[in-house]
Amino acid sequence: QAQLVESGGGLVQAGGSLRLSCRASGRVDSRIGMGWFRQAPGKEREFVAAISRTGLRTDYVDSVRGRFTISGDNAKNTAALQMNNVKPEDTAAYYCAAAAVSKWPRRSVDDYLYWGQGTQVTVSS
Repeated sequence: QAQLVESGGGLVQAGGSLRLSCRASGRVDSRIGMGWFRQAPGKEREFVAAISRTGLRTDYVDSVRGRFTISGDNAKNTAALQMNNVKPEDTAAYYCAAAAVSKWPRRSVDDYLYWGQGTQVTVSS
């Protein structure tokens, strides 16, 4: 059975850093690439970052560009999201996902097939 598990969420002060990790197992095929999304209460799930299979291509939503860095280890089926200089508006549940399509960029939830259960990130001001 396919499974994605996130870890690393928590409470952090504004300006601080946090690193989220994601491990894929089972029938998840992360060879296409991985992505991170987030969802705040009362809002739709939004794209945060994506990485291609080779790691040569990355994509970020404008609000996190320059502060967040996505990385991946294809051989280990893992992905990470390094979050620096976090802001209160970054508060949300963060989800990693394994891509379902080979197109680029991949910013839609429909571009991803498998999802983790989410990890909460709370940024205090």
